[in-house]
Amino acid sequence: MSEAAEEKAPAAPAGIPMKMVIIIVGGVLVLALGGAFAMMKMMGGSSAEKTQAEGGGEKAAAHGAAEEKSGGEHGAVADATAIADLDPFIVNLADSPEIRYLKVTLKVEADNAGTVEQIKARTPQIRDAILVLLTSLDSATARSPQGKHKLRDDITERINGLLPKKSVKSTYFTEFVIQ
Repeated sequence: MSEAAEEKAPAAPAGIPMKMVIIIVGGVLVLALGGAFAMMKMMGGSSAEKTQAEGGGEKAAAHGAAEEKSGGEHGAVADATAIADLDPFIVNLADSPEIRYLKVTLKVEADNAGTVEQIKARTPQIRDAILVLLTSLDSATARSPQGKHKLRDDITERINGLLPKKSVKSTYFTEFVIQ
């Protein structure tokens, strides 16, 4: 009867000590919270952008007009409607011993929305001019920073040559892959 009256306390699990479990759980929580914070910073815009999107459109329009009058200096905020997207270009490079490919996606910044419409209307001529330019490159030139800057300037000049007035400010690479 003494054996039945005495109940044994449950034995501690043989394995990981309790301190180690607490440390692991705490570490996982810290990593999860840090990841959530980083995701919110990347996905969410700044508070100024949110204010403009929620109702500060009049202030943003006035600010955009002021930027437009400033002469389009480097670093000035560009009108979002004044950027034209071009379809990706995939070309063979002019490397003779090996066959190399270049994939380039471009965005063209223009003075105004009317120029973007002109770019869209002349897309076949613009694509032809850019394709001829890209196929004349070799991979060494295309890989160098100086070669990329010269290519950007050449593309801008060729597009401006096809338009009635030189209203393309700059060309931007959004994808540049050599294989």
